[in-house]
Amino acid sequence: MNLANRIESIGESVTLKLNAKAVQLADEGKKIYNLTAGQLPFRPPKEFVEGIRGELDFLGSFQYSPVAGDVKLREKILDYFQLSRAVNLEDVDCEFATIVGNGGKHVISNIFAALINPGDEVVLITPYWVSYPEMISVYGGETKLVETTIFDAFVPSLEKIEEALSKNTKAIVINSPNNPSGNHYSEEWMKDFAALMKRYPDVFIISDEIYFELSYFDPAPTYFYQNDSSLLERTIVIDGISKNLASTGLRIGYAIARKEIIQAMSKLQSHTASGSCSLIQKALLKFDMSQIKEYLTPIKNHLRDNSLIVREKFREAKLDKCWYQTHSAFYYMVDFSQCPVMDRFKSSDEDNTDYSPQLCEELLEKFGVAMVPGSAFGTPNCARISLVLPKDSFDEAMTRIMDFLIG
Repeated sequence: MNLANRIESIGESVTLKLNAKAVQLADEGKKIYNLTAGQLPFRPPKEFVEGIRGELDFLGSFQYSPVAGDVKLREKILDYFQLSRAVNLEDVDCEFATIVGNGGKHVISNIFAALINPGDEVVLITPYWVSYPEMISVYGGETKLVETTIFDAFVPSLEKIEEALSKNTKAIVINSPNNPSGNHYSEEWMKDFAALMKRYPDVFIISDEIYFELSYFDPAPTYFYQNDSSLLERTIVIDGISKNLASTGLRIGYAIARKEIIQAMSKLQSHTASGSCSLIQKALLKFDMSQIKEYLTPIKNHLRDNSLIVREKFREAKLDKCWYQTHSAFYYMVDFSQCPVMDRFKSSDEDNTDYSPQLCEELLEKFGVAMVPGSAFGTPNCARISLVLPKDSFDEAMTRIMDFLIG
């Protein structure tokens, strides 16, 4: 069958593949600890759920929404962005707008479609979210990678970022808090990044902030544009309700940027997906977003507790050098390369092969723990785990992971 070349170039989602295998093994009766999940196992806020139920009585909740989203909802999103990030868009010398899409992934795809021409380069920081490079490739762009390691807690060097910038750079993606590392970049880092980007005025900055409100250790996340608001003129901010309202399946994401960029994205969306779910938009319009902080308090406590389990398990296994402190989102990157288990896979000390898929497959089949290999995130011989399991189950899963790492 002669399919489009762009489809042939897209890699299979390793996350979905391993998750499917974990589900299959569980169905066969095996005890499985699934740490691949990128979603919270909590119900959304009661008030939001009641709002959805209340909208079922209105005809408009079942009809087309405007392509870019309900006008009043878009105004509300802009207001909440300014309040939550402590910025004033009126201080910036351009007009801003927002677009509501079918989840953050859809919004990100539209951003790349609106920005990238064939041959344009987009700078990504490893570990990166799995879909960034695939999307960039689909639209004819090329990725330039800035690598990080566990030794710097996966925080990128600004010197390496500058080395990756060139005359062909169209954009750089900053994902803080980060999926998959579970960290966010410090205020000092953001301040220095702002100074760096001032020297490259033609580069767009895509700021993926979908985990902004899910930080469980102080200090909370801050952003480069808070140090220099003029950078907002070429910044595209991504957010949504998937993480902060535990509503991944409701598919509401949005972008905030200068009006011209949003108009370009809206033009594209009008011919691909049209407007996102009108029912959820109507309910979100009536939801008091100031309740998000209170709603997330027990969830963040849960994530903090599980992050401490990670620390203690590594210490008990005398693998302290393989541990770093996470602060946000709900992930942790396990680094196999410094663990005894690697001796069974490496042919020599000089062997730099990425064995993360094989490591994760063995861990699943023999220990019943599902993780996502680092190959999916551009970080070899690592794997991502999710911190969302109930505390007792997570403790058991971490014990099994340690037995595997030191075996």
